Amino acid sequence: MNSEEFPNLDDLTTTEVIPESPQDPVDDSPPSDTLTLLQTQKENLLEEIKSLQEQKKQLQASVSRLVEEAVVELEQRKQALLITIEQLERRRDRIEQEMRSNFAGVSQELAIRVQGFKDYLVGSLQDLAAAAEQLELSRVDSWENPPQPSTIRESTTPQFSQQAFKQEKQKIQQLIEQYRNRPDYYGPPWQLRRTFEPIHAERVENWFFNQGGRGAIRSMGSRLQNILVASAVIAILSQLYGDHSKNLILADSPERLGEWRRGLQDCLGISRSDFGPNRGIVLFENPEALAQKAERLVEEQEQPLIIIDEMEEKVSLSLLQFPLWLAFAPEPQSASSYNYLY
Repeated sequence: MNSEEFPNLDDLTTTEVIPESPQDPVDDSPPSDTLTLLQTQKENLLEEIKSLQEQKKQLQASVSRLVEEAVVELEQRKQALLITIEQLERRRDRIEQEMRSNFAGVSQELAIRVQGFKDYLVGSLQDLAAAAEQLELSRVDSWENPPQPSTIRESTTPQFSQQAFKQEKQKIQQLIEQYRNRPDYYGPPWQLRRTFEPIHAERVENWFFNQGGRGAIRSMGSRLQNILVASAVIAILSQLYGDHSKNLILADSPERLGEWRRGLQDCLGISRSDFGPNRGIVLFENPEALAQKAERLVEEQEQPLIIIDEMEEKVSLSLLQFPLWLAFAPEPQSASSYNYLY
């Protein structure tokens, strides 16, 4: 090997080795300002998270409170509605009861008027046909000269004083008490089927015991209420006289007679067949015809009751001779006094 190919070792040792200057290490850490910024952002985020958590709790509490309040409010409204429904049901029942018992409903009154007028028109034709077959023609002068009191059977005149007919008075008082306290809405025909108030009982008692079954009483202010009072009188007389009790109704128009027919049917539980010339109730527009019928009933040993509607301003004196008559007198300020015709 050639020595020239390799350097001398001495030369190598003497060669100045120049060390390389060390390089500065790379500083990967961020500057202090950046750390502070990041730390601030971190704290802000933590505060925001904490604030959101608080808001969440508050919202949850608010929602829970709203739900509770809504539930309470709905419960209160439910209770209020239940109370209102109960009140309305009681009011409905009371109105229905008043309509059934006291004829207070306007719609029912209109229906009574219309139906009564219809019944009267239909029934009048039937009555005329039946009357034509059984009519007994009387002398003309019997219309001009009304029956005299002397021709009336004295024994048929009821006496409702405390001394005479004491048994009848007790019976009447028992019936009035029954009508007031124990009404029978489904009782037999010819018995009162409607609620009977103290004001109605007062009218009936006064007519029986103070007027002796003959006289006028103050109107109740409504024809339907007057019919209720008259129905009680009819029911009582039916108990006292049975089939011998006959009832003659006087009103000045078919419409009013229709109301009487309908009201009596409702109060007494009777039917259309109970009205007619020879039935329990006869309807009249003419007082002279009624007086003639009453005279015939007295001759046949029957007991007639004459009922005069409050709108009859002129009352024939021929009606006042009979044992039993009941007139409804209108209020003095709302109608004129009765005019009596001979």
